[in-house]
Amino acid sequence: MSLTDAVLHWHHASTASTAVDRWLVRQLYRQVAPAPIRFVLWDGAWSGAAEPTATITIRDRTTLAGVSVHPDLYFGEGYMRGTLEVDADDLGDALTVLYEGLRAHRAPAARPARRWRRGSAPSARRSWANVHHHYDLGNDFYRRWLDDGMLYTCAYYDRPTQTLEEAQRAKMELVCRKLALRPGDRVVEAGCGWGALARYMAARHGVRVRAYNLSGEQVAYARERSTRDGLADRVEFVQDDYRTIEGTYDVFVSIGMLEHVGLDHYDTLGALMQRVLAPGGRGLLHFIGRSHAAPLNAWIRRRIFPGAYPPTLSEVSGRVLEPHGFTVTDVENLRPHYARTLAAWRERFEAAAGDIERRFDARFVRAWRLYLAGSEASFRAGSVELFQVAFARSDAPVPWSRAALHATPLVD
Repeated sequence: MSLTDAVLHWHHASTASTAVDRWLVRQLYRQVAPAPIRFVLWDGAWSGAAEPTATITIRDRTTLAGVSVHPDLYFGEGYMRGTLEVDADDLGDALTVLYEGLRAHRAPAARPARRWRRGSAPSARRSWANVHHHYDLGNDFYRRWLDDGMLYTCAYYDRPTQTLEEAQRAKMELVCRKLALRPGDRVVEAGCGWGALARYMAARHGVRVRAYNLSGEQVAYARERSTRDGLADRVEFVQDDYRTIEGTYDVFVSIGMLEHVGLDHYDTLGALMQRVLAPGGRGLLHFIGRSHAAPLNAWIRRRIFPGAYPPTLSEVSGRVLEPHGFTVTDVENLRPHYARTLAAWRERFEAAAGDIERRFDARFVRAWRLYLAGSEASFRAGSVELFQVAFARSDAPVPWSRAALHATPLVD
């Protein structure tokens, strides 16, 4: 009997688990064995490790059916509703073990189906809706668990003892050094978040920045903070889609936006960069990616990041950079740094969880707890990567070595 046949021919509810229920829970464990995980049904029937480090309890038959047929979607749905519970010392550790078990049983995915890939390429109108869904939840919500600069991308832990604030400043300085910023450079930033990098580049490196972002909440904050810091004459924040960028610049930078562009718009992005970068221009793309092509987790796409897709290096190079004459000058994978960044965010999120639940509700808190812990686990288990790709026009000089990146400390 196939898994689908078992679900389709399932007899309706009884309080005690049936033979089909117990068969399904055994199939669940087979997907992660020999990971130290135990799956437990609502009546105590179980399958899995004799001495588990994490126990996953499934509270009803509907959740069991969903997780059995489409675990990438319905594990998250069940956890969010409270019909699936994870009992472990740490949720992130439990999910890391789970993902490592899944990875051992799953062959690398083939290229995403064309039908799905078309769905990953949002129009300008859909991009506005996707951004509003995630980034316009309110600045106060994000302020509770991000650093004091409101950076919502991977930090760089230059030293093991750094705080989140120090690591985020180190990340910004590392980006600036990879871009070889010079006083007076004209910089355009696509997808600027709350504006921390734009302000940092202007204040510390004497450049002029035009930064684009679709989120009204973020742009309002960025403008107010820029004015307060005395940078309004050097930094301009534009609430608009990256596709509307005009002008000529020495530097193009994008931190955490490429995941939202969609494969079918990579040529548009590459052509835009080719059009706006001056002779000798250079740039950097910082993005969540994969070592092999696969869609983002289905639950994350539904509940957290609609329309998102983590590309491979070959997709970025072959679709964004190479067709438009750019030279790749540096590639770095910061995956362990993102795992640590997410751990820091999750610790702060949990400290504020009570207040966040009063503002939203318990389902919201559970969803974001799973998103943060699951993302941390994905980076720890190697399911996703964090790439920084520096590039330049072919007439720009290529750095002799990487020594200048760490010649002096990244933070004071």
